[in-house]
Amino acid sequence: MCEGTHSPNDGTVSLPAPHRVNARPSRAMMEDFDEIYEEEEEEEEDEERAAEEQLLKYAPDPVVVRGSGHVTVFGLSNKFESEFPSALTGKVAPEEFKASINRVNGCLKKTLPVNVRWLLCGCLCCCCTLGFSLWPVICLSKRTQRSMEKLLDWENSRLYHKLCLHWRLSKRKCETNNMMEYVILIEFLPKIPIFRPD
Repeated sequence: MCEGTHSPNDGTVSLPAPHRVNARPSRAMMEDFDEIYEEEEEEEEDEERAAEEQLLKYAPDPVVVRGSGHVTVFGLSNKFESEFPSALTGKVAPEEFKASINRVNGCLKKTLPVNVRWLLCGCLCCCCTLGFSLWPVICLSKRTQRSMEKLLDWENSRLYHKLCLHWRLSKRKCETNNMMEYVILIEFLPKIPIFRPD
């Protein structure tokens, strides 16, 4: 039976107000939950990163495909070596490798002659324009690098990622001098262990 207070004036009985239960969690509680979730996510990311580093330790050194052309503009040669590297034996067919290199060389053949012409014009007019005449060739060479990177990404998605290989454009020191040149790095991707729990 509920207890109430009797009012002597009007003879009515007033019941006590029911206790309100706060259904909404406080802001401090929500912040604690957010911190817990963030810590768990960071721990998972650290574990994944450590596992990837462990797998990369056992991956072989990448294969370096150097430029073999007679013209180089801003470190990018007009041709890459099409000779099949022995390190890729059993990984990819020599015909596929040669076809990919031929596509890369075809891309360079289209773009680099234009870059060379702009470079010559820029050098001739350099004194008159205080160096501003070199801007077109700088922009064109960056565009050539981007188109090369897009082509290598297409090659990766088409074939090489399925073979656990990754092609990318990278800057390396020349073998003969201290100048920098662009090379194609063919990296060996670690195989994901299928029996590892999620």
